[in-house]
Amino acid sequence: MAQTDIVLVSLGSTTGLRAADDEFAGALRRAGATVEMARAEPPPEGLRTLALVDLAWAYAARKALLAAGDARAVVYSTTTAGLLATTPAAVRFDALSAVNRPGRHGIWQRPVERRQLQQAPLVLPWSEQSMEGAPEDARERAIVVPVPVAGSGAPAATRDVAAVTYAASPEKKGLDRVLRAFAAVRREGEDLLVAGADPEVLPTLPDGVRSVGRLPRDEYRALLRRARVFVTAPRREDYGIAQLEALADGCRLVTTPAPGPYAALPIARELDPRYVAEDDAGLARAIRAALDDDGERYAAAAYEALAPFAPAAVDALVAERVLPLLLR
Repeated sequence: MAQTDIVLVSLGSTTGLRAADDEFAGALRRAGATVEMARAEPPPEGLRTLALVDLAWAYAARKALLAAGDARAVVYSTTTAGLLATTPAAVRFDALSAVNRPGRHGIWQRPVERRQLQQAPLVLPWSEQSMEGAPEDARERAIVVPVPVAGSGAPAATRDVAAVTYAASPEKKGLDRVLRAFAAVRREGEDLLVAGADPEVLPTLPDGVRSVGRLPRDEYRALLRRARVFVTAPRREDYGIAQLEALADGCRLVTTPAPGPYAALPIARELDPRYVAEDDAGLARAIRAALDDDGERYAAAAYEALAPFAPAAVDALVAERVLPLLLR
């Protein structure tokens, strides 16, 4: 049996990470590589600290790699997946422990991650912002490979949904701020739909707001094609794939700035700075302005801004630059 080219060690601790790993593996395969996905099994729930949670995930990732076949190259998806690695390997990530595990939360992860990045033959951040906190020498071996994003289909004939928000983690995504701002400017007949979270974990929703729960991916993207506005107020954003998908499906993006490598934020500022709000009062004004805007310019500009994220562009990058370095 021929040796596999690449084992991709997938932490897969969130839906977004799993989808991103599938996309990256697909790009490698389209470039001609054979790829085996080594998926970590989720550790037990109830671990009390992030330091312990990360240790459990790192152990699960190491176990998944040991169960995989031999390969010419290994890519760890997230630095956490490679924290217990015994051999330097390429690493792909959306954010680093150096910035999202402050203080005691990353007491052991940060120094191990730093050594990992210094030794990695290839560093594959999702965005330029993802390199925040990385050692300087790692930047010399970095190639930004975004998660591909494209429109999911033709826009609905009528955008009959006023606004959508995604609240897989209500606190982190700032759902409370979104609800207050929307309530302040909502007009009769305008609804905000909350996706990505089970209704039982949500607070009591005010008039004009309803939960649609965890929709299948195709149904969720169809909902975006019906929506005029996508609104979010994250307290931290490690990438912002939901925001990028909303832009790709023609929504106007209303957001607040947030710490973290928020790839959609500079795009939002460029498209229309009125829709990037600094506080709750500004968020309400931004929602109202976006709801009242019925022009076509925004969607056309968003399409151009997302050109580097297009699947064909990402495939070309992987084939021409990434794969040759992985297999050299």
